Amino acid sequence: MKYKFRLFALVVLLTSCSCSQDERIVFVDGEQPLEQPVDSAFPTAQEIILDMKAGFNLGNTFDNGINATSFSGIKPIVDLYTNAGMKHMRIPTTWMDRFEDHLADSEGNININHPRFLELVQVIDYAIERDIYVILNTHHEHWLKDHYDGSAGFDNKFRNLWSGIATYFREYPVNLVFEVLNEPEGNLGENDGSGPFPDPTDPTALEYTRKINKIGYDAIRATGGNNTTRIIMVGTNGQGNALYIDEVYPNKSSLPGEGADPYLAIQVHSYSPWSFCGETGSNAAFPGSSFFETGIQEVSVHSTLLGVPVNYGEFGVGRSSNTGERNTDLVRGYYKTMADAILGQSMSYCVWDDRGWFGLVNNSGTEFTYGIVPFMLQ
Repeated sequence: MKYKFRLFALVVLLTSCSCSQDERIVFVDGEQPLEQPVDSAFPTAQEIILDMKAGFNLGNTFDNGINATSFSGIKPIVDLYTNAGMKHMRIPTTWMDRFEDHLADSEGNININHPRFLELVQVIDYAIERDIYVILNTHHEHWLKDHYDGSAGFDNKFRNLWSGIATYFREYPVNLVFEVLNEPEGNLGENDGSGPFPDPTDPTALEYTRKINKIGYDAIRATGGNNTTRIIMVGTNGQGNALYIDEVYPNKSSLPGEGADPYLAIQVHSYSPWSFCGETGSNAAFPGSSFFETGIQEVSVHSTLLGVPVNYGEFGVGRSSNTGERNTDLVRGYYKTMADAILGQSMSYCVWDDRGWFGLVNNSGTEFTYGIVPFMLQ
């Protein structure tokens, strides 16, 4: 991945003014000040992102069913990570794709009595009982990503989907965070621009990414209850690539809520360079720690420009063959570099774990693999 260098934006928070206690005025990059009403009973996105700190993904489970969705099999994993000190869990969840029996029908109406949905709720409830944050998303929704054309048909289905999800969890506490759409791609912009899909910097792909994120965001907020102040995360296209944060959201006005929502966050992912991080990669392609630190600093610069906090929702090193390469100081060092650099920039992270190519725990969830997580958390 190449990174574009920018000047740090000047962000000035005026605290000594005639504003009420629950308003903030923010000047960002020369834009006009925006009033940001804050309900003091609910922490802002910035406060929650800081509190989330380190987290993990429950990958290849509710997103595609490779791993069982039973609570009995998931509970040890939640316990292992939380006992190690992690503060949040991301649950990739596919609602209208991948499985033969979907959680929602063809119009996006969720089935709250579906056995897998009930298992999902049980996992969420247990994580909240353990006093950690939970990120719930829409994940492998290729019915949308690969075919989206900006039409009302797709918009209505996605709106229905999020309306149903948000309505069910409306009264859940702030521990539950919503992520609108995992890794916008396909017609929303593919990372390499190959095949039938546009490049992430294509104007239409950027427009579609902003639009679909806003549709989900608006649907959640419209359900009321705790969803009016619940943290909502929106992602970048090109498979969530951190590189495109300034392309998708170049300024505050391009964000849902036009940058005036203190309960909005951005999620980015990083598997760059793929020649090292990808499952077909090689340790010989390791670019040096400064490569990753520079990329994280660049994301932090743009986060400051927007006045919106960032969560690194996925990163890791996978190997489909030559798996011994993961059991090395070099790979353990990569994970620690990423973790330390992200936290050092006042962001949070959620490391990818699929119990497969990128696995960090054994299948039973009783111990960590290759000592990566304990070393990362030192």
